[in-house]
Amino acid sequence: MKSRKATLVIATTVALALGATACGGGDSKASGGKTTADAALTSVVNKSDKKGGTLTLDMSDVPDSLDPGNTYYGWVQNLSRLYSRPLTTFKPAAGKDGLEVVPDLAEGLGVPSDGAKTWTYKLKKGLKYDDGTPITSKDVKYGVERSNFAPEALSNGPTYFKAHLIDGDKYQGPYKDKNPNGISSIETPDDTTIVFKLKDAFADFDYLATFSQTAPVPAAKDKGAAYVQSIVSSGPYKFQSYEEGKGATLVRNPQWDPKTDPNRPALPDKIVAKFKINQVTIDNDLLADNLTVDVGGTGVAPQTQPKVLTDQKLKSRTDSSYAGATSYIGLNVNVAPFDNIHCRKAVQWGIDKASVQAAAGGAPKGDVASTLLPPTVNGYTKFNEYQTPGDKGDEAKARDELKQCNQPNGFATSLTARSDRPSEMAMATAVQASLKKIGVIADIKSFPAGKYFTNFAGNPQYVHDHKLGMLMTAWGADWPTGFGFLDQIVNGSAIKPSGGNNVQELNDPAINKALNDAIGNTDKGAREKAWGDIDKMVADNASAVPLIYRKNLLFRPESATNVTVTQAYLGMYDYLLMGSAK
Repeated sequence: MKSRKATLVIATTVALALGATACGGGDSKASGGKTTADAALTSVVNKSDKKGGTLTLDMSDVPDSLDPGNTYYGWVQNLSRLYSRPLTTFKPAAGKDGLEVVPDLAEGLGVPSDGAKTWTYKLKKGLKYDDGTPITSKDVKYGVERSNFAPEALSNGPTYFKAHLIDGDKYQGPYKDKNPNGISSIETPDDTTIVFKLKDAFADFDYLATFSQTAPVPAAKDKGAAYVQSIVSSGPYKFQSYEEGKGATLVRNPQWDPKTDPNRPALPDKIVAKFKINQVTIDNDLLADNLTVDVGGTGVAPQTQPKVLTDQKLKSRTDSSYAGATSYIGLNVNVAPFDNIHCRKAVQWGIDKASVQAAAGGAPKGDVASTLLPPTVNGYTKFNEYQTPGDKGDEAKARDELKQCNQPNGFATSLTARSDRPSEMAMATAVQASLKKIGVIADIKSFPAGKYFTNFAGNPQYVHDHKLGMLMTAWGADWPTGFGFLDQIVNGSAIKPSGGNNVQELNDPAINKALNDAIGNTDKGAREKAWGDIDKMVADNASAVPLIYRKNLLFRPESATNVTVTQAYLGMYDYLLMGSAK
């Protein structure tokens, strides 16, 4: 597969979606200048090359981790590029150009051989950490090893390398396996060359290389889970301070050489992030221009939305972006009664999705979903296996499925949601109300977002022990192809003891095989068709209930500069570009 060509196809697909939603275009001329709603969907608003000022970022909860090798939240992947550089990255640019994969630490994109089973990258020369030591290919290898093969210490990230590298299922990771050579299927013949040898062809490998897991980590500085306290920077910013659960301050890294890095303008002198700030407080600070950006990137809270949309001055500073993400409910197939497909189908038919959409904030927050793949992801196929009038559910069909699963009067279960996400809690309440009509009593259990997957919804033992049958979640593509969206949420190989995202614990051999066969197919057209076919297989299994194709109602204050939406990171603003006039 030629990755460059594939990227252009994906970019064109998303550009059409962006064009359909944009209400206005053109760049604002200056900070505080004339602007229009949705301008940042297709252009860079408040363009600036002025260095200085402080970028202020608030978050309603805490990150899973700021450690580049121990994170799976999209906003951390976006933010981490300011202090850690992967092999490749998405181009920081407006609209469709922001979906192009470009070299970062590497001189160029990967060179495939052996039918796309081997991928080789050459690092740029002159790369240094913030302490002045050189960055080598061995550090990139070590970064991959610690992030994919040490779930006992780093449980949050994806498992692509473990699943696809030769002997990935045997290697125990650098903390258990003390062999200094590490896994043999990643070769480093010299300090600037790294070679990945895979079990099967992997046509999307340049996309995988954009993950922060390929950011270099010097083995001598690694402290396992505690590395987050003293991250070594390879980007334009380094950590001045970090307080667990409270926030972090980043300042310029004097060892960063802009000659090796055309992707990062590095405008602000300082970046200050604060965690555990009430969402409405964040919204109010944005509207008052006391904050640069809500770093979570999911948009204003439902209670703030009417104020923003009814005031034309405020509305002109909004961007309603498709997030490339789907909110859905995982029905855990190992928790009764959802081990019975008919009980799962009863929920599919019983949920009033129109009420869920309304609870989320209506059309500005997303469209009713019928598939897991959202329309902005390459491979999306439109279908609706559980279509109901007005998307309000079908009580008769739901009750028929209840009879077939030997629960004619309904049943009791638990429904989880993230406590600090008002929209998700509101959606859970709507789900609860609609299911009550068919006799399914869903007790809502709420948990903090920062530990939601590590300790609760993504921890199978906890899920089983507490009989958590229904798990609210949302998912955006790791990269904008069907595989980049589906693999980590429906492939059995993605089930982990902690920090997993396959919350329904789906482990269907036919689906697993279809995913692996498709990613190894170098025929682009066949591969794209396969993603839609696999999405339908998951729908027929009934273990995931799509609710909303998410949209973010983002707000950009007057002092924010270089603001543009990136579809590569779930439709939030591109933090690599942003600056502040303050």
